[in-house]
Amino acid sequence: MPVRFKNLDGSVPHPLGNVFKWAVRDKLAGRRRKSPDTAPMRRVEPDLAALATPPAPGEGARLTWLGHASWLVQLDGVSLLIDPALRDTLTGFIRRNVAPGLSFEQLPSIAATLVSHNHYDHLDMPSVRRVGSPVISGVGMARYFRPGALAVTELDWWGSTKVGPVTVHFVPAQHWSRRSLNDANETLWGGFVVEGSSARVYHSGDTAWFEGFREIGQRFPELDAAMLPIGAYDPEWFMSKQHMNPEEAVRAYEALGARRFLAMHWGTFKLTDEPLDEPPQRLDAEWSRRKLPREPLHVLAVGESLTVRR
Repeated sequence: MPVRFKNLDGSVPHPLGNVFKWAVRDKLAGRRRKSPDTAPMRRVEPDLAALATPPAPGEGARLTWLGHASWLVQLDGVSLLIDPALRDTLTGFIRRNVAPGLSFEQLPSIAATLVSHNHYDHLDMPSVRRVGSPVISGVGMARYFRPGALAVTELDWWGSTKVGPVTVHFVPAQHWSRRSLNDANETLWGGFVVEGSSARVYHSGDTAWFEGFREIGQRFPELDAAMLPIGAYDPEWFMSKQHMNPEEAVRAYEALGARRFLAMHWGTFKLTDEPLDEPPQRLDAEWSRRKLPREPLHVLAVGESLTVRR
């Protein structure tokens, strides 16, 4: 029998009956919210000359949003990709709403690709193969790569590995995994803490709200940035088991004790029912409601970079 992973609280994915209700019955009955498949998105042309050279030790970490959950993370002379999905479509039929921040040809030399879990919008296999760098991911993920094609390092929760001088930690998330009909939760999902000489940053992967954010913040205090998802939450009865809404993302940021909030997982692919441009509006409203200082909040344009340091 294959290993079946669970969340820290023991929870597992929705039963198939709930999936059928969401995907078929509610849609046919007109109970799903309707919204356009496209929306305007801010995108900037990246500074390719700057991105060609990662920050040196002591110069912090440069974070560049490529769209959805895809990031270029550069620190201590190392360039890492997280969850690259850089093609025009996902699985051949979900089209991008906005071009990626960098094309394959524009990427700097990538030391490693970090993959949070096996869902198709995070493990876009053609993107990972085209980048061609060693992969770091959760337990069981090597099964998706031909032996000898790409080196794969599998990590359990709280495990770590080195990429040159940079340490990559794999941390828990509240989610699940599946890539085909009969492989539910056979591979481990999670997020990453990337740590260099002068910056420590967190990428949550896909996640719902969970108390694990507090433990991550305790184990890795003074996170310089938290890259947190704010989209793919509607309908809430179904999505809240695996994704956060913007209000929950603010709770996560506070539980982590991070210095900066960087929004992700919105506006790029139409995966759920809310309008593509709604998540940052709700995030802004929640930030104002809580009377939080504005300086730490960053809703970057696609292709935009932010440098953080201790």
